[in-house]
Amino acid sequence: MQRPDWAPETIDIERPSVARMYDYYLGGSHNFAADRAAARAMVEAVPEAPLMAQANRAFLRRAVQYLAQAGVRQFLDIGSGIPTVGNVHEIAQRIDGQSRVVYVDVDPVAVAHSQEILAGNEHATVLQEDLRRPEAILTHPEVTRLLDFSRPVAVMIVAVLHFIPDSDRPEEILRTLRGALAPGSHLVLSQASEEGRDGTGERAEAERVYRRTDSQLWIRSRAELTALFDGFELVDPGVVWVPQWRPDSPDQAENAERAVFMGGVGRLGG
Repeated sequence: MQRPDWAPETIDIERPSVARMYDYYLGGSHNFAADRAAARAMVEAVPEAPLMAQANRAFLRRAVQYLAQAGVRQFLDIGSGIPTVGNVHEIAQRIDGQSRVVYVDVDPVAVAHSQEILAGNEHATVLQEDLRRPEAILTHPEVTRLLDFSRPVAVMIVAVLHFIPDSDRPEEILRTLRGALAPGSHLVLSQASEEGRDGTGERAEAERVYRRTDSQLWIRSRAELTALFDGFELVDPGVVWVPQWRPDSPDQAENAERAVFMGGVGRLGG
C-alpha cells in the first residue's frame, strides 16, 4: 500500500485505527484501505455504524453549544479524533472567539491534521496522549499553557470510553480528571451501549472487527455509564440515547436507540 504524503512515517497503515474508521463513518478522507475494510466489515455487522457516528457527532455539537451558551469558555476534548466539520473549537469560538480548546488524541494522524487545522489559532491546540494517562494530560505544558483550572473547564470524552475496559479503571481516570476541575466545570461522556437492545450477535461481530485494531470494545449499560458521572450532577435529561439529549427538534429523537450510543453531561457543584 502506498503511503500518502500526509501519513506520518511512524504509523502502521496496514493496521486499522478506530479514529480513522470513525473518520470513514463520517465521510472523511483521512483513512487507509485497512481502515475502510474494517469499517465496511463493521457496517456489515452493525448497519447503524455510520448513523452511530453521525448521531454522536451531533450530540457533541449540541453539548458544546449548551456549555458555551452557559458561559463555559475552556474545553478539554480527550479522544478528539480526526478533524471533521463541527469541531469543538469551531462551535465554541463561534459563540465566543476567546474560547480555549485543547484536543487530545493518541492517533498520530488525528494529531497531525488537527495541527494543520489549528495553525494560527492561538486559543486552540492539540497534543498526542492517551486517556489512560490523565496525569500526563493534566500536566502537559500545552494544557497548562492554555487552560486555567481555577476556572470552569468542560472535559469531553465522547465516543471513547467503550475502548477503555474495566481493567483500566475508567472510574479512576475520571476521578483524577475531576480532581483537577473547579466548581462549575462539566463532564461530557458518550459510549456504545446495548441498553434495551437485543444485540448479542451484533456485539460479537463488532468485537471481532475491532480485534483487528489496537482497541477492543467494552459495552456498558445506562447504569454503568451513569455511575461514571460520580461527583457530577447530571444535566437534564440525564444519560440517554444521544439523539434524545436536547435535540434540535422532537423528530430527531425518534428511534433514538438505533444510534447505539448513550451519553450525558454532568456539572461539578461546590
